Amino acid sequence: MPALPDHLDNIDVATADHPFRLVTAPARRFLNSSFTETQTSRDKEGRPTVMVHPDDCRDLGLDDGDLVRIGNRRGDIVVHAKAFDGLQQGVIVVEGIWPNKAFVEGVGINAVTGSDPAPPAGGAVFHDTAVWLRAEGGGT
Repeated sequence: MPALPDHLDNIDVATADHPFRLVTAPARRFLNSSFTETQTSRDKEGRPTVMVHPDDCRDLGLDDGDLVRIGNRRGDIVVHAKAFDGLQQGVIVVEGIWPNKAFVEGVGINAVTGSDPAPPAGGAVFHDTAVWLRAEGGGT
């Protein structure tokens, strides 16, 4: 960190190898992880999905429900794609605080997010992740 107050460019920067910025915001019906344990909340949320801008879907040849793999140097996961025009191109969102067992391969979103404390005094960095995204095949 700089000795004096200044802008600190301390993010997981998107690159050619990791062109997408991943946001892992809580789902609307999951106030906390207790809600992922209730059948009613799970039924309303459905399943873990990745929201992708329609233009990014077109560029990647994706349709709603297609299986995609998201990854970076930390790991990778498989989820279903969902076109959503409420995003900027290059940004993807996996909503929820789903347990690992809810994901296609039993590996949850934490496989790709960092856990290093954010400067200057700690805090979460789960909105600061660069990833790649590719079609996995199959879907529904």
